[in-house]
Amino acid sequence: MKELGKRGVWIFPDAPSAREVAAFAQAAEGLGYDALWYPEGTGFESLSFAGFVLSETERLCAASGIANIYARDAVAAISGHDTLNHFYGDRFVLGLGVSHVPLVEGFRGHAYAKPVATMRAYLDAMDAAEVAIPAQERNVVLAALGPRMLALAAERTQGAHPYNVTPEHTARAREIVGPDAWLCVEQKVCVTNEASTARNVAAQTLSIYMPLTNYRNNWLSLGFGEDELGERGSDRFLDAMVAWGKPETVRERIREHFDAGASHVCIQPLDPAGSTAPDLNAVEALAAL
Repeated sequence: MKELGKRGVWIFPDAPSAREVAAFAQAAEGLGYDALWYPEGTGFESLSFAGFVLSETERLCAASGIANIYARDAVAAISGHDTLNHFYGDRFVLGLGVSHVPLVEGFRGHAYAKPVATMRAYLDAMDAAEVAIPAQERNVVLAALGPRMLALAAERTQGAHPYNVTPEHTARAREIVGPDAWLCVEQKVCVTNEASTARNVAAQTLSIYMPLTNYRNNWLSLGFGEDELGERGSDRFLDAMVAWGKPETVRERIREHFDAGASHVCIQPLDPAGSTAPDLNAVEALAAL
């Protein structure tokens, strides 16, 4: 895959039914989006979910954002990547990440090791795997926030998938990964003119990330104070994480990421009503950048 395209949609996969996932993916494809991104948590297995999305679409890429490296060994990961791309026309992007201590130790029962060293060893094992599948160019990116993981992403993969970031971080990341790497940035959006509605949705969504060390450290490095990262988060922090307002206002944030060096922006469309379902109205409204 030489180019991923510029536009993606990022969703949580576990709540919708199979019919709803297929319908959403087909709608995103019909609106011209290039990729459907999704995480791996305590629900669907990442590569199996990608296979379903790819089977229900014709052009859309499926991109794991991210597949937890503690969920499968390196040979299984690259074998799955090669299998999906072999059968579905080079439309799968394997986003890999070290995840978080609660999901690695509490949920999976593994010991969480040093992130960069562990990821480097995993990539070494992937490269050494002798998988008997005709492989096209491998579409692998790393979940990366800090400079060392960003540098590793540029050195060993197609690029990086930063999550919960600002355009300022995007500019910083582009400097580290260089001009040619993929920089696939996630941006949460909420299409509503009501500040209180948008911030309540933002606070609800971000509550699962606030206790996680890697995100907090990155936010602190971007100039947010500890007092802004409390239980709810300050208005300034919430507005930085979730772009809200009229579609044109939200588009401006997306353009800021591109201006800062993003090669691909995947929007996470939050429902102003507060449900966990992705807001298709926002996806439609933001289709034309």
